[in-house]
Amino acid sequence: MASPAVDDLDFHPRKTTTLVGHAAAEAELAQAWASGRMPHAWLLAGPRGIGKATLAYRFARQVLAHGGGGGALFGSAEPAALGEVAPEHAVFRRVAGQAHPDLCVIEIGVDPKTDKQREEIIVKDARAAVEFFAHTSADGGWRVAIIDAADELNEESANALLKIVEEPPERGLILVVAHRPGFVLPTIRSRCRALRMKPLDDAAVTQVLAQQWPELAVDDGGSLLGMAEGSPGRAIALAQADGVGFYNDLVAWMGKLPAVDVPLMHKIADRLTRRDLGRGFRTLAALPEWALVRAIRSGAGMQPRAEVLPGEIEVFSRVLGRRNLDHWVAVWEKVSLLLAQGIDLNLDRKALALNVLSALGRAARV
Repeated sequence: MASPAVDDLDFHPRKTTTLVGHAAAEAELAQAWASGRMPHAWLLAGPRGIGKATLAYRFARQVLAHGGGGGALFGSAEPAALGEVAPEHAVFRRVAGQAHPDLCVIEIGVDPKTDKQREEIIVKDARAAVEFFAHTSADGGWRVAIIDAADELNEESANALLKIVEEPPERGLILVVAHRPGFVLPTIRSRCRALRMKPLDDAAVTQVLAQQWPELAVDDGGSLLGMAEGSPGRAIALAQADGVGFYNDLVAWMGKLPAVDVPLMHKIADRLTRRDLGRGFRTLAALPEWALVRAIRSGAGMQPRAEVLPGEIEVFSRVLGRRNLDHWVAVWEKVSLLLAQGIDLNLDRKALALNVLSALGRAARV
């Protein structure tokens, strides 16, 4: 798959002008606003990278630009969609530049001691939302907070956020993004109106990629779309990190089990040491676990919707056939734990990959 240089590409939702495939979610937000009974907090739930944060920013811009008087955002009693604030609009520019005084965004920050991105949202950052809502609006209108994402809050930061969800400020709107709503504090979930968003179909993912990254040539025989699983964000992360190439090596390595191809194993692990991976590291690091889940589902008779790579299902069947399914479920649990601990503790990336692959190699031996 041919990919352009990605150093200067910025796909952040605050700069995204279009939303594809979520007309029903847009309509629900717009209609709730028009009804005059707008819930103060929303939980935008669904898989990572499908457009939840894009919708949150889209709605926030409309409220900040046109919501001063309340009521319908577009002069219609029952709007069918949110529409978009034009990029040249002052609100769009200020939001994109992280300079709008009535918008507070809580997300994972950078640790100043290590200059690396943290793995969770700390309480100091969450308390910024409490302080934000303690002040009046700069423009006399609404104030909006976006939490991206709630399942990345630690216990302290989740409890700090709970304070503003329990005691909503007047003319305040809280948009909570959640990739795994089951990991969100139940008391936060119960005080938010849930807006569930689904993965996109391949046509919609392709449309998003064409809009966001027109130079990207999706010519890998469908592998990128298959690995994306309906998530444009995941597709972009995979394309930036050559996820298809990584997965191709991984399946080739699995196809040789129980023999362990040590040079190929190190080649796979070395892919995770690239300095330009950014948050794409998580996507690549999770691919062994993802492959194992696909293999287990295949072994249990729940066939994946399509092969990502030619011969992939045959490889899975051959590997899983060496032990019973319960054994492989236990292996999946171990691999999941290794990955979670390794990422949380910021372990050496190559060592983490070698540990995961070694666990798979041992598991394949009779």
